[in-house]
Amino acid sequence: MSFQFTATFAATPSQSTHLFYVNSELEFSQTIDKDFSDSLANTMKRASFEAKNGNFISLFPAQGDVLIGGVGSALDTSSDAEIWGDSLYKAMKKKPFHNVCFSPDSLSDEMIEGILLGATLASYEFNSYFTKKEKKSAVVTLELSGMDEARFNRIWNKVKAMADGVHLARDLVYEPANILYPESFVDRCKTLQDLGLKVSVLSEKDMESLGMGALLGVGQGSVRESAIVVMEWNGGSDEAPLALVGKGVCFDTGGISIKPARGMEDMKWDMGGAAAVTGAMCAVAGRKAARNVVGIIGLVENMPDGNAQRPGDVVTSMSGQTIEVINTDAEGRLVLADVLTYVQQEFKPEAIIDLATLTGAILVALGKEYAGLFSNNDHLSNQISTAGQKVSEKSWRMPMEEAYNKQLKSHIADMKNIGGMFGGSITAACFIHRFIENNTPWAHLDIAGKAWSDKSVASVPAGGTGFGVRLLNQVIDDWQSV
Repeated sequence: MSFQFTATFAATPSQSTHLFYVNSELEFSQTIDKDFSDSLANTMKRASFEAKNGNFISLFPAQGDVLIGGVGSALDTSSDAEIWGDSLYKAMKKKPFHNVCFSPDSLSDEMIEGILLGATLASYEFNSYFTKKEKKSAVVTLELSGMDEARFNRIWNKVKAMADGVHLARDLVYEPANILYPESFVDRCKTLQDLGLKVSVLSEKDMESLGMGALLGVGQGSVRESAIVVMEWNGGSDEAPLALVGKGVCFDTGGISIKPARGMEDMKWDMGGAAAVTGAMCAVAGRKAARNVVGIIGLVENMPDGNAQRPGDVVTSMSGQTIEVINTDAEGRLVLADVLTYVQQEFKPEAIIDLATLTGAILVALGKEYAGLFSNNDHLSNQISTAGQKVSEKSWRMPMEEAYNKQLKSHIADMKNIGGMFGGSITAACFIHRFIENNTPWAHLDIAGKAWSDKSVASVPAGGTGFGVRLLNQVIDDWQSV
């Protein structure tokens, strides 16, 4: 992971290029010489500059190059600040603004954090496989002055930890499946031990001894061995941990129920839930969050070789429940079934949040604007929705009624793995819920429409989004017992 944007501290300004911000009345909020500010304001008026949030203008007076960003009436929320930071990075990419000095003396910690996070997240690029060096953008540096160094370090370290987590999740989603498969995914998780995470791995032999027939059935058609990675962060006292569970299908052909060739290359990011959990645990450890959190991901490949699972097969899950596999392309729920049973029996969590690029049906229902939210607990569901609004990672709660559950009835086993043509994302959630024990508070986020984006929005470039990392960290920060 590397940043194209970075922030540094300076006791006194050392750059000749300065960044200022003005409100809709073209009034400067920083301390600035009156004659100079009047001259700049006059130039902006003549240029018909509108100081809306995120609008920037470049000026070149005799005193030195100046970059000015509008903030509208004011920067009132962290979302406003992130939008401004996103636009700031895009303005700084243009010469001669790669290195700029900024004195945010009238801004709160929250606003400074939002600006730096927006700029850092906007700077993300995945360019590992370009051979031409010009494909990589220049590193831009924002030098902050007029504030206490300890305050700067506190803010920047928090921003960098969060950005590390989001960028890691984006990297994982971007990687092609010949590079990122269960074993190599495990290796990337192990590097997080340097942050203080305890990382352990279950092999196929371990899973066989635990009776994880649902997960192992998915991976049996691949030459790549399946794995489960457990990442533990003990930042709290003696409380039960919050469990984060991720679906990690590193490539999904659909198995014997094979997908159409067109668009199958996108199935490299069918591990978006596992990427989100891994990135979230990176940020949790980097920020040294004051809670106990366990992240667990099930890593498989769904391939159609001669040993692959067949439609009509019956598998026995770790919970002891049997499943008739009607469609081998409904594999993510089989992975989650065993991982959920394991995390409950091993860690007895206070609550569970699972994330998965689970169904195309959720895109039909919600498009690409919201993740689908399913839960057996109103308080947990509300916490997730509220946290998502704060960090612009929105979810919409979906129903889970008994009528949907009935669609999973099998004539040969305890349940089928699909529920028919209608309500696909709901019946998938109902399937997963069958593996929640003792009414443990649980929420399922179907992020099939959110893990990858074909267009960019503020602080989220097109491509792998890292959706879920910030949401999960916000839930952790705002946690209320359920």
